[in-house]
Amino acid sequence: MPRPVHLDRRGFLALSSAVGVAGVLTACSRTEVGTGAPKEDAGLLGKLRDQGFVRVGFAGEAPYGFQDGGALAGEAPTLHREIFSALGVPELRPSLTEFGALIPGLLAGRFDVVSAGMSITPDRCGKVLFSEPEFVSTTALMVRRGNPRRLTDLASCARAGARVGVLTAAVEATYAKAAGVADGRVKTLAKQQDGLDALLAGRIDAFALTAISLRWLARTNKNAEVEVAEPFVPVVDGVKQWSAGGAVFRPGADSLRKAFDGELAKITGDPARFVRLVGRYGFTEREAPPRSLRTADLCEAGGGPA
Repeated sequence: MPRPVHLDRRGFLALSSAVGVAGVLTACSRTEVGTGAPKEDAGLLGKLRDQGFVRVGFAGEAPYGFQDGGALAGEAPTLHREIFSALGVPELRPSLTEFGALIPGLLAGRFDVVSAGMSITPDRCGKVLFSEPEFVSTTALMVRRGNPRRLTDLASCARAGARVGVLTAAVEATYAKAAGVADGRVKTLAKQQDGLDALLAGRIDAFALTAISLRWLARTNKNAEVEVAEPFVPVVDGVKQWSAGGAVFRPGADSLRKAFDGELAKITGDPARFVRLVGRYGFTEREAPPRSLRTADLCEAGGGPA
């Protein structure tokens, strides 16, 4: 039987020949006594249509979901605004939240959807419902301009004894360890700008993150003496690892998620439209997820860092 897929951003995806394996997402849900209908699901989309807005949580992480001049911007809010508008809900009402507090905030009812490009992982799938994937991405290294140490991937960093910067709670630390980078050579950073600053200050030799994020970071620091090396696909235990993400809903919001996925498929199934919407944030046709990549398979896959 083909091997299933599994993935993460601040998590991870192993994309193999089994991408098309069928599966059914069975994230936990509570039901209305005597009906079998999920409590959360009853009339939720209708309620959002009636009130004219959906409450979304985001983490201030460019280019996935952030504030630009006071306006909500980024890949996830742009796609979600398009989708909810098509569903008859014209307004996104944002709540800025720490990344690690997004799922707790969702479960506590502080917002209806997480709009942050959050990675789909088996652990998270046991707590919440994910949409189908919104994007996929490779990994890359940001290095000093000219790439003086000729670093191309994490294995080359290990061979060179290079110091590698990674974000707190991000999967790149796992990738670095799998590639042979010594623990003492991996430096944890709080946010993306810290990675670029540490690189310029000589505290690290490379900053590892998704290619999408690093392209955006370089774009917003145009005069910085840095460059983004060619993207690569890390390998953990012999399996290629990709990054991907989706919208997040509370358990039981199945009908809302289904309606959302219907509109999302119209966008991701049309790469040109996908790029028209989110190309400004560094996304290309390569980041449009293939139809064969399904959240059910990603949720059922075993293991992976959170």
